[in-house]
Amino acid sequence: MKAAHGPFAGRALRAAPFLLGEILSTASSTAPPVTRPPRASRQPRRRTPLPRLPASRSPTTGQGRFLVLLVTLVAATPVVLALAVSLGAVRLPVGEVWSSVLAHTAAGLGGSEPRTGVNDQIIWQVRVPRVLLGFVVGAGLAVAGATLQAVVRNPLADPYVLGVSSGAGLAAVAALTLGGAGWPARLGVSGAAFAGGLLTLGAVLVLGRNGGRVDPGRLLLAGVALGYLLQAATSYLQLRVSSNQLAHLLFWLLGTVSGADWQKLGLPAAVVGVCTGWLVLRGRALNALLLGDDLAASAGVAVSRLRTELLVVTALLTGAVIAVAGGVQFVGLVAPHCVRLIVGADHRRLLPLSALLGGNFLVLADLAARTVSMPLELPLTVVTAVVGVPFFLVLLRRGTPAGTP
Repeated sequence: MKAAHGPFAGRALRAAPFLLGEILSTASSTAPPVTRPPRASRQPRRRTPLPRLPASRSPTTGQGRFLVLLVTLVAATPVVLALAVSLGAVRLPVGEVWSSVLAHTAAGLGGSEPRTGVNDQIIWQVRVPRVLLGFVVGAGLAVAGATLQAVVRNPLADPYVLGVSSGAGLAAVAALTLGGAGWPARLGVSGAAFAGGLLTLGAVLVLGRNGGRVDPGRLLLAGVALGYLLQAATSYLQLRVSSNQLAHLLFWLLGTVSGADWQKLGLPAAVVGVCTGWLVLRGRALNALLLGDDLAASAGVAVSRLRTELLVVTALLTGAVIAVAGGVQFVGLVAPHCVRLIVGADHRRLLPLSALLGGNFLVLADLAARTVSMPLELPLTVVTAVVGVPFFLVLLRRGTPAGTP
């Protein structure tokens, strides 16, 4: 076998170099030439930019959306207020409402005599103070909620999470149950609620400190724990009041502006206006808090001092509105989130728009509370929860809203 195949093997070995050369030459002639791209066409590496606010868009787009929403809310506010004044147990034409308001305003400026008709008394002495107080309370709660969400960097933070509402409720219950004894009774329900909210926030600030600085996580946990403790004390004191007092107290704890008058409107309106203006001026610092304490400190922000100032201002804001309207919930959560979805997380835009939206929202909620089941009147939290709970279920389905802390 070896001798028989020898000649063929020899010929194959002698022909191999020739065949290999033909294959290589054919491949080199048919294959396209390989060229390296010039250095100038290579893409340079991009550096990772510094972190920005989660919902930051181009300045033109953000400013345009802000202006559109601002004009819309400003134009809608007088319409909503007039509608809320005209509707109720006694329905009044919108034209008569504006005529009565203008006449009483002119009389207050010394231009004419005030009107004394029945409808004029309903409009000016009952409904206008109630509607304006509802707007002020809604604006204050919305601004407080937006601020606290930045302070503790938690999208679910609001005045009630930090225990301010629980402290105000306990002080109000104490004012009713203690009779004439003790400082809550001497201050009255509204004054006791205001003082109780401030004292509660002071305790939360003390418990929320870690190493001499306010820690957002400890602050939130301290507020939740103290809130539950104060709610337990409130439930205990409710057992000591009469049935008539208990009904009034429970209604107040769920929020109402049914006792509004011109005397109760001045102080909360002044507090909400001043505090909102101060917070808008601190909008850049609030934006820095969203990026974290380290980045905010590197930008020159005194983080611990700023957080303490913001909490004190928020406590004043919350205490002033809770003292006259009770425990209205969900406004401080719904309004800021709705505004963030449209204009982003810049607090220079977020805070004034949240105030307008929160005010209109609570005016409409109060309108529904007194007209849905007439002659009975619903607490405000019953109506705001009907809107707030589905809203957050939708947000949960869609994911975290843009610009959320």
